[in-house]
Amino acid sequence: MERDLEVITIGETMGLLHSLHPGRLDLAHAVGVSIGGAESNTAIGLARLGVAAAWLGRVGADAFGERILRTLRAESVDVVEIIDAHAPTGLMVKERRSSTQTSVSYYRSGSAGSRLTPGDIPAGIIENARVLHVTGITPALSGDAKEAIFAAIRRARAAGVRVSFDVNHRSRLWDAGLARPVYRELIASSDIVFAGVEEAALALDTSETSALLLAHGLAALGPSEVIIKRGAEGADAHIDGNAFHVDAVPVDVIDTVGAGDAFVAGYLAERVRAASPESCLRMGASAGACACTAAGDWESLPTREDVASLTRTDPVAR
Repeated sequence: MERDLEVITIGETMGLLHSLHPGRLDLAHAVGVSIGGAESNTAIGLARLGVAAAWLGRVGADAFGERILRTLRAESVDVVEIIDAHAPTGLMVKERRSSTQTSVSYYRSGSAGSRLTPGDIPAGIIENARVLHVTGITPALSGDAKEAIFAAIRRARAAGVRVSFDVNHRSRLWDAGLARPVYRELIASSDIVFAGVEEAALALDTSETSALLLAHGLAALGPSEVIIKRGAEGADAHIDGNAFHVDAVPVDVIDTVGAGDAFVAGYLAERVRAASPESCLRMGASAGACACTAAGDWESLPTREDVASLTRTDPVAR
């Protein structure tokens, strides 16, 4: 079956206010305005790497909602939006307390994105993709949003669409006891799973810290590909029964927010092209490294040229 979309993501994207300079936000004289959301970050990352990507979600009938839609379309992401006239777009506020410390606050209770329902997902949109990518954030927003994600996964599996799941645990949205059974069900329903060491341990209810053992444990739940993201220590993976490791790409780190989403985008960008596990992991690590080299949730997500430049021995492109 010919599919027009390579990857579709589903989730909440919020308006973003961020302090322009380090220091207390209550004393700031100016803030920047942008957007942010794990799923849309991944969609932008995929599009910049040449992948036909789409994002589906609800936004309010407000300025932040309009900015989200305009930004995603400008980044060549196909947008399947639901405009909610009765709820606002969620808001995220980032405070740079120092050059190395960032605090994030969310104002998303009752937001448009949290009101996502199974009925919001048009017929054929998932079936027209090669990969459905979701995270553990959306199921934490509301009962309807959780059911929407599970309904999307059921449709994907029925249509032979691969399912990618990034745990992306948010302790401010729900505690580990509530999240664990949902994560385990999502992991068992997915083909590709991404998690950090602590997230994998949470899902498995273990104190284990070995990334390879955690990857093996998650793989036992059902997915054929499990990738444990370890930041500066690279990543470990259990793919089709084999263990893999990729080192992190050394860079001067400015901002790590969005690096995990960049890793996912890099991995999936190679995966939809049937690249080897090693190539998928290398692209994930390279994309994640690029994302750390400038401030912003998605602004520094790389193109393929950016990734190639990262590995050049000559620092000057000629």
